Amino acid sequence: MPRAAFLTALVAALCVSTLCGGCGKDESGVQVGGRTKIRVGYIGLTCEAPLFTAKEKGFFEEEGLDVEMVRCEWATYKDALALGRYDVTHHLIMYFLKPIEQGMDVKFTAGVHRGCLRVQTSVNSDIHTVEDLRGKTIGVPGMGTPPFMLATRAMAAHGVDPSREVHWRVYPAGELGLAMERGLVDAVATSEPIGSLLLESGKVRNVVDQAKDAPYKDEYCCAVLVNGKFLAKHPEAAAAATRAILKAAKWVDANPTAAAVLSVEGRYIASTKELNAFAIKNLSYVPSVSGAPDAVVSAAGEMRIAGMLEDRTDPKALAAKSFVRLPGVDDSWLSAVTVDDQADEALLERPDLAALMAQMKVTPLPGCCRGAIY
Repeated sequence: MPRAAFLTALVAALCVSTLCGGCGKDESGVQVGGRTKIRVGYIGLTCEAPLFTAKEKGFFEEEGLDVEMVRCEWATYKDALALGRYDVTHHLIMYFLKPIEQGMDVKFTAGVHRGCLRVQTSVNSDIHTVEDLRGKTIGVPGMGTPPFMLATRAMAAHGVDPSREVHWRVYPAGELGLAMERGLVDAVATSEPIGSLLLESGKVRNVVDQAKDAPYKDEYCCAVLVNGKFLAKHPEAAAAATRAILKAAKWVDANPTAAAVLSVEGRYIASTKELNAFAIKNLSYVPSVSGAPDAVVSAAGEMRIAGMLEDRTDPKALAAKSFVRLPGVDDSWLSAVTVDDQADEALLERPDLAALMAQMKVTPLPGCCRGAIY
């Protein structure tokens, strides 16, 4: 693909602008029975467990909030937050940086979790480093998806031109491993639970692991996001929602199986308890307030090199523009937050990995970042 066409397609994938559908429309910020009404947006992904936990465990209520959970679609998700169809969420930092660069009025308030993306190859492959991807064919669940973005970032940072020196092929996320096994691709870019399931099969190894490789291992992939206008009018409510989500993230880290079960039983996730539990255990829910602007700087730097952001964009300036410190929300407060620790492992038996792989080929994926085009 010519570089100009590649970048045009990439920017289009990063900056879809459509009318909102399937999102809330009621006014937020009003008092309902002594509590502040607020709308929390979600799509229905494994990694959104802190949102569901904050609702079901009463953490939002403890913060004086009356929360409406608003289910949205991928195609309208970013615009829905910008237009105030919902007020707060947590989502992938990389996914929102291009819109923020172009003026979208949304703000990050804290980092939620790390490590849900990988680039993988066969154990018998001659690919051992990012540079070895030059001239190879890479399978992705969609152009513009987070797995694609991580692979693009990593290659550009290691001197490989992702628009000219590799070939991209799109497959359903659950079929990426099969495509590599059949020799249709040389490597794959994956999200959870696909990446961990492929590793468990013993047939692949990691080329890039967002959970273990620098600079990604210290970078929050997902952060709390707040609509800018709502934040300006209701800073205390935005702070309260952020605190509830961060406390919920700590609860999820302590109780991953319970969080997975809660998400499925609450009908937030279209998945089985076993598959959702397998996926959620591979995410690092150790939230951090200061981690959010640091992640913006790290991600923006490589996204600029990869052509996903403008050459003139200063990562530190973008972090200053996109991150806001809220009253009562800092790392010292967060370190003092305690949560109960349940007998988590007793809730479910270890899943049949072969059955889970077969299931994912015929059902929608519940992983951190589904194989839909973002």
